Amino acid sequence: MTTATTMEPIFLPGVENNPQPSPYLDLINAAKANAESGSEYWQIWHLLAFRPEMTIHLGRFTHAVMYEPGPIPPALRELIATYTSSLNECQFCMRSHAAVTTQLLNNAELVQQVIDNLETAPIPENEKALLRFVRKVTLASSKITREDMQPLYAHGWDDAAIYYAITVSALFNFYNRWISSTGVHPVSAENHALHAAKIGARGYVR
Repeated sequence: MTTATTMEPIFLPGVENNPQPSPYLDLINAAKANAESGSEYWQIWHLLAFRPEMTIHLGRFTHAVMYEPGPIPPALRELIATYTSSLNECQFCMRSHAAVTTQLLNNAELVQQVIDNLETAPIPENEKALLRFVRKVTLASSKITREDMQPLYAHGWDDAAIYYAITVSALFNFYNRWISSTGVHPVSAENHALHAAKIGARGYVR
């Protein structure tokens, strides 16, 4: 059973207290009505429910980027999201997507090793090269040049794969700033894992 905890509100009460009719409002109401879950729930729902006419497109875009067929598998896309979020110190996104990556890879230790130290993590060298590039996308994108593509080509990545890596990292740079700046809090490890099982099965379609 998930341990009930008292969550601090987000930083924007005008957003938190004004969800609009949408599937996210239904989720908020259901979570608050569920005595077993206490007050712990996914505060990102408030951001998504505040202007659903905008965020419906964000949800569709996220699903397409992360789960529809592409040149790199969803598990690696989730690892990119996790690694990007760890670089930005966004606890909600890092824990959430570490849980999804663990669900897809069935290896929590490996995911944590990548977060802790990419260079010593036991993943293939071509994936390390891609994640090193993601680090530069996240921390120094203005300094990326054509020459940064050469190590990726040398490890077998083509332009389509690099495009996806950039897009996933850019998307989660957005999410990290959106989440951290509005004060969305992470939930318990168990709750992240339960949510990850749903995402692993169906992606981000709601």
